[in-house]
Amino acid sequence: MIEQGYRGPQVCKIVGITYRQLDYWARTDLVRPSVMDANGSGTQRLYSYRDLVELKVVKQMLDAGISLQSARTAIEYLRTQLGADLGSAHLILEGSRTVLAQTDDQIVDLLRHGQGVLNVIPLGQVVTDIDTSLREVGAAVQLTFDTAPAARSVSR
Repeated sequence: MIEQGYRGPQVCKIVGITYRQLDYWARTDLVRPSVMDANGSGTQRLYSYRDLVELKVVKQMLDAGISLQSARTAIEYLRTQLGADLGSAHLILEGSRTVLAQTDDQIVDLLRHGQGVLNVIPLGQVVTDIDTSLREVGAAVQLTFDTAPAARSVSR
């Protein structure tokens, strides 16, 4: 199986975060690199496309003033509730609750029933932003694995 991996400095450029943030988020299990984790001093972390999307979502939440703990909860929710099609949904944060709306009608329904929506993150735009950044940076590492890595892949 061939898996694309992105190195830390590339990830920082693509997502728009500092290396210090990336390192902290990996060490605290917010977003761990799913292609290859660091294995001692001098080894590299390699992040998958899906990891890039998760990191960009975290960054957008923090930029919107959402706490890191709420971002952590939202990312965990995304991992459990959303399959491979990241670009088709909207992540909605309402107070301490996280909701995933698969269609625009679901968002309207949430608003109509008096939900106080804190923030809406259209995941399709996150995927588009990542794709644009990848074209600009244009550097991925191709690796060949004998076994499939932990299942957190995304179809593009």
